[in-house]
Amino acid sequence: MAVTDPIADMLTRIRNGIHARHQRADMPASKLKIELAKILKEEGYIANFKIAEEGKKKTLKVFLRYDADGESVISTIERVSRPGRRVYVGAAEITKVMGGLGINILTTPRGVMTGKNARKSRLGGEVLCSVS
Repeated sequence: MAVTDPIADMLTRIRNGIHARHQRADMPASKLKIELAKILKEEGYIANFKIAEEGKKKTLKVFLRYDADGESVISTIERVSRPGRRVYVGAAEITKVMGGLGINILTTPRGVMTGKNARKSRLGGEVLCSVS
């Protein structure tokens, strides 16, 4: 079955991995998913990620992060812009997630970045997801 929204699929795999208390979530890799994983790692939401090549297929392995009590660092991770309803914002309209405690990830003309960085660079774009 072909996935119509690969980003939503990635977020769902991470969400399911957290609920099942797995150490990692595996998914087919793409440039955009790798960029998303980089941001999640930089912001401290995941422990690490790795790209494994099995023949022609690349797999993205996302290592989930838990605190000392075994609670996930990610409390919510949700898709904002979907194929059926794209959400674009200008630099001034980028909202703060949970009053600045969470992040939103955007695709801008200068690549994938957090909402905070996009606001600083005065760039708008498509809001991919929000994480808190």
